[in-house]
Amino acid sequence: MAHELVDALVGMRQKDALRIVEEMLDRGEDPQSVLDLGQEAMQIVGDKFEEGSFFLPELMMSGEMLKMVAAIIKPRLAEQATEKAKIGTVVLGTVRGDIHDIGKDIVGFVLDMNGFKVVDLGINVAEEAFVEAVKEHQPQVLALSGFLSLAFDSMKSTVDQVRAAGFDPKVIIGGGQIDDTVRAYTSADAYGGDAMAAVAFAKQTAGVS
Repeated sequence: MAHELVDALVGMRQKDALRIVEEMLDRGEDPQSVLDLGQEAMQIVGDKFEEGSFFLPELMMSGEMLKMVAAIIKPRLAEQATEKAKIGTVVLGTVRGDIHDIGKDIVGFVLDMNGFKVVDLGINVAEEAFVEAVKEHQPQVLALSGFLSLAFDSMKSTVDQVRAAGFDPKVIIGGGQIDDTVRAYTSADAYGGDAMAAVAFAKQTAGVS
């Protein structure tokens, strides 16, 4: 059913996608795995947008569909979480020039469920706002999100300005076309292909297993 879910999301078949999500969860599929499939579908949609075969309406529609999927899955994830003291702080946001929030929201939620205090600055966040948030909250991790390639320069300037201000949180980037080449360009410490990669990095940085 995994392939069916990705196909339904990429094909903008909302009713089919939501039905498949419910069926997968009802038969005991891990909620995080189902959420990861949604992110996989969004990656395909993003690729199609970049190459010009999808346009803004498709991008927006797929985002709304993934929000619906996440709304179904989040209560299941919350059931798996236990209340305990926060193990670290993460400042999170989508960088200047990018308004995509689906992946960011998922990362923030999963980090919260795994014991982190998450300071979510939202979308289209200016470099100066990241610097101020890092100054105020003193996070162990700064997580920068960007779905389109135009975000790479904003990620780089954000990292540069945070470090120029005298702060040195560990930086992870994610979203869209992010790979190790982009990580090196932005001077980030790591990149994550999904929410659990961000959690693993944050836990490593905080010194917990």
